[in-house]
Amino acid sequence: MSNKAVNRGKNKQASSTSRILTVPVLAIAGCLATILPNTAIAASYNNDYSVCAGRLLSVGVTAEAASLGCAAALRPRDLAACVVKIDKETQIAATDALSSCGRARRPEELATCVVGVSLSTKEEANPAVLDYCGRSLLPVRFGQCVVGLRSQIDFPATQALDTCISADDSVIGASSSSTPPTIIPAGSSPSLETTPFPTQPSVPTQPIVPTQPVIPTQPIVPTQPGTTN
Repeated sequence: MSNKAVNRGKNKQASSTSRILTVPVLAIAGCLATILPNTAIAASYNNDYSVCAGRLLSVGVTAEAASLGCAAALRPRDLAACVVKIDKETQIAATDALSSCGRARRPEELATCVVGVSLSTKEEANPAVLDYCGRSLLPVRFGQCVVGLRSQIDFPATQALDTCISADDSVIGASSSSTPPTIIPAGSSPSLETTPFPTQPSVPTQPIVPTQPVIPTQPIVPTQPGTTN
């Protein structure tokens, strides 16, 4: 009996110890469950917009302009990359590039166009290059056009810009107005839709008017022989 009493005491002591240890663990787990989602949300905000604002501020863009530009950008990182690249590799100021990079559908392609054309024209038309590349819907193609023509033909930079922007507009207009041909898979025959010939409208016949009934005549009564009228 003494051994059983000792074992019962040990079990009670162990269970009370486990309860004491379990309560703090549950409390810590609850705190972590509350803190971790907030931490994840805070980390998500420290991403594209933070990088964008920081890079714009580093090249001299004002805090107000950087906040407005990054907040309105669909891809804040691309916007900042466009502005920084133009500022570092051309004579165009970051404050001037911010507006064009913000309007561009593909800011990085715009920066590639501006830098390439500026190097080709030897900075002869800095503000114009930014305007032309911003007007083109295919800025990389436009930049290649200007650089390629000037590498073989000696004419002013403004003439090359005008020539390539005109060709750019023509190509875009032709591609948007043309209709792609209909492709029929091999082994299949196109279904021919037959148009039925219109039938002649049926002319309604005149209604049949019933004839008057024939009234029978009175029977002829034979006269008696030997009688006279």
